[in-house]
Amino acid sequence: MKACNQCGKCCINYSDGGLSATAEEIAHWEAYRPDIFEYVSEAGDIWVDPTTQTPLRRCPWLRQVPGQSKYTCDIYAERPGDCRYYPVAIEHMIADGCEMLEAHDLKRPKQAQRELDRLMADSRPPLE
Repeated sequence: MKACNQCGKCCINYSDGGLSATAEEIAHWEAYRPDIFEYVSEAGDIWVDPTTQTPLRRCPWLRQVPGQSKYTCDIYAERPGDCRYYPVAIEHMIADGCEMLEAHDLKRPKQAQRELDRLMADSRPPLE
């Protein structure tokens, strides 16, 4: 498995209504990051147009690096858990076209899942 190359496929694939935020994350944004909170609907859906309250087609915080096929996140340190914990499963990575996967990962998905779990151990909440 390769390191993330910032291809942005995960952000692009899930930013069209595929993400959620916890009540705690939303409360934090409301208190400390009103610039993020303005993209949260009254129902708690994230990445909605602040004026019309309609869902955005793409995450408002995703930026393509000029002249490159890399992406960055303007709220990386404050991104929702859905973003922080991705990728979770090899199956999702395959479906998303994640560029971290290598040919041998596809041939041995259980081994690849163990490697992914090791790589993401610091990013995920502890199991209860």
